Amino acid sequence: MLFNSLEFIFIFCPIVVGIFYALSHFRLYDLAIAFLCLASLFFYSYWRPEYLILLLCSIAFNYLIGRAIQASQPGGDRARWLMIFGIVLNLAALAYYKYAGFAVKTANGILSVDAPVPEIVLPLAISFYSFTQIAYLVDAYRGDAGDYNPVVYTLFISFFPQLIAGPILRHDQLIPELENKQIFTFSQRSFATGIAIFLLGLAKKILIADTISPWVGGIFSNAGELNFVEAWFGALAYTFQLYFDFSGYSDMAVGLGRMFNVHIPLNFNSPYKATSIADFWRRWHITLSNFLRDYLYIPLGGNRKGKIRQYINLVVTMLLGGLWHGAGWTFVLWGGLHGIYLALHRIWSQLSISIPAEVSRLLTFACVVISWVLFRSQSLPEAMSMLSTMAGAKGIVIPAKLSILESLDFLNILTVESGNISEVFARLPGGSNAWTLLNCSLLVCVGLAARFSPNTQEIVEKFEMNWYWGACLGVLASIAFLSLSRPSEFLYFQF
Repeated sequence: MLFNSLEFIFIFCPIVVGIFYALSHFRLYDLAIAFLCLASLFFYSYWRPEYLILLLCSIAFNYLIGRAIQASQPGGDRARWLMIFGIVLNLAALAYYKYAGFAVKTANGILSVDAPVPEIVLPLAISFYSFTQIAYLVDAYRGDAGDYNPVVYTLFISFFPQLIAGPILRHDQLIPELENKQIFTFSQRSFATGIAIFLLGLAKKILIADTISPWVGGIFSNAGELNFVEAWFGALAYTFQLYFDFSGYSDMAVGLGRMFNVHIPLNFNSPYKATSIADFWRRWHITLSNFLRDYLYIPLGGNRKGKIRQYINLVVTMLLGGLWHGAGWTFVLWGGLHGIYLALHRIWSQLSISIPAEVSRLLTFACVVISWVLFRSQSLPEAMSMLSTMAGAKGIVIPAKLSILESLDFLNILTVESGNISEVFARLPGGSNAWTLLNCSLLVCVGLAARFSPNTQEIVEKFEMNWYWGACLGVLASIAFLSLSRPSEFLYFQF
């Protein structure tokens, strides 16, 4: 069940909210939590009921191991071995479902054999709930986890707003709120704010990300045939599609949490306004960045063991972060590239050489766009072909119908293509000269919005419960609802 589906918006969500607050009104607090837990499990099982058993087994196993760790001496040998056992089992399940096919394919290529590749359907959200529970086990070992009720713990893992694609919540962020009686008191302000955040996220997803999506698919599926403009157009289109898709989902998760008086943490903070690659990772997928820092980078030694070790730790952390996103060498290289970016940023920072903020933003954005080509490509050859075209290996060709550069004779490095738009553009949805110009213009507007407009959190800070806001949100909701019939998926569901 998707957040942008009719059954979720008009059936599931209203029923769950209504019953939860009805039970709360009669002070049936334990029953309200149990109902919300069952509703979340139903939400998960709506996609594939058989994987609900895997989720429940994972929750039960980690809860029991966590309690066993807490019953041992914190930081002691028994607790440490229990933690290692729990982490290994979580990673083993993740490795089987997510990486078994990738491992066999890689082995086939290296050994020149033809072993059958297992066809395993990736369980929804397994990466997210595995990481969440690994963090819980580590905190239990450190003595930082509480003595949680099993139903509350189950709800912490399965809470439907954040279950499918994050944010990656820590137990000390969500469980205290679930145990706080305040969540059972219906708040008009909190509920209205939640609706506003949800609608803004829905609009990002439906009206921007889904509009860009057909162009991204059309260009990346023809990577070998692209010219310079098409390659950069596709890379930029995916850059904005991914941001508005994932940040839109995260906004909807935050909004749904607010409807239940639960504050789900911020996961995006205008990442394309970043002035450095380190700043980008403080703004992009914030909860994953925090997880990688706290549970991987720092345990590896962080910056405590010399500069060379620090650079190695950065690259290793991001390599594993890339592998977490997907079973493929494109994801590994994407992560490694960001690790190199971060290491180079640390080296540059030590030189104490300042550059203008806008130049820094542009360089950071260009590095991110280049890396997204690896992230989106289905194979390394496809990625290398597109990146080489972006670098000008096929010549810098500007279609005449898309620019006025044909009249600028002094730009000798540019080969201006005469006539109509090129073949790949022509095959895309609405691929006429007029539509191509319109879509290029829309992409520029989207880019300017990502760079200069306030983000959802900044907009909601000014939210007031009045007719003006109601009318604006009503119009936005109407446009978004009318577009719900279009094919749609959340990009991060595959991770």
